Amino acid sequence: MKFNLLTGMLITILFSACASYTNIPKLNSMSEFSYRTEVKYIQLANQINLAYSDEGTGTETIVFIHGLGSYMPAWDKNIPELSKKYRCIAIDLPGYGKSSKNPHSGLMSFYANVVAEFIERMDLKQVTLAGHSMGGQISMITALAYPQLVKNLILAAPAGFEAFHPGQKQWFKDVMSVNLVKLTPYDAIETNLASNFYNMPPTARFMITDRAAMRSASDFDNYCYAVSKSVGGMVDEPVIDKLDKINQPTLIIFGENDNLIPNRYLNPGRTVEIAKNGASKIKNSQLIMIPKAGHFVMFEAYETYNAEVLKFLK
Repeated sequence: MKFNLLTGMLITILFSACASYTNIPKLNSMSEFSYRTEVKYIQLANQINLAYSDEGTGTETIVFIHGLGSYMPAWDKNIPELSKKYRCIAIDLPGYGKSSKNPHSGLMSFYANVVAEFIERMDLKQVTLAGHSMGGQISMITALAYPQLVKNLILAAPAGFEAFHPGQKQWFKDVMSVNLVKLTPYDAIETNLASNFYNMPPTARFMITDRAAMRSASDFDNYCYAVSKSVGGMVDEPVIDKLDKINQPTLIIFGENDNLIPNRYLNPGRTVEIAKNGASKIKNSQLIMIPKAGHFVMFEAYETYNAEVLKFLK
């Protein structure tokens, strides 16, 4: 069976390697990743050591939550601009990036609890949650479970707007095994990466190198486990039937050329249809469709994304 990132919200960033497999650095640990800005840590419950960045000094705070298989640098095109007006905090979810990688359930409610604890421990009061893909689903579940902590939602190509029947859910969980993540062949990377973009920018190639380099890291197996469990977490805790209970003002941004949502194998259709249906269920929402942009919309169309976020928060 052919696997690429057209498996929708399932496989957001399963990068393998670059076109040339030489000069790939070897990491002892994923904590050795080179990030754009200083990384800080906070100890949470259940032995979770959460990595985060903290930029800007505005009175409003935006907490950025990455998607499946991703990490903080997913927001490198957004935080430098948005932090001029707002305090911008990006996190690595447990199991990802530089955060601790103790095995966990991968449930969206687990991640929501982590986000809520982080907000409370950082004494952030009400925040705007900005989530991409799986991070969008986590943001919505956090807003539903902890409405007192969340003032606004900014959802970039969010998972959770697409419905799956029980057979499809089981297929996702069966297919997305730890070994599939761990043994993704190097030569699959270009197809995988390109599927996230309408036109892959050269500035995204650092993600390819990082995904290849992590194969040597001591915590790579636990990262693979987290990705696999997160897929099950997304389909086991759907949010599509709870969207009408979201009361926070919500900005929804999709690329018109998103190849991942909807799932092209299971639910053929147009992204705009899924986007409009989801937005229609959130009572206080606005939807922006960006032409010539794919699933990684906030990176590929960062100027439009940043402008719309500033307009929304202003």
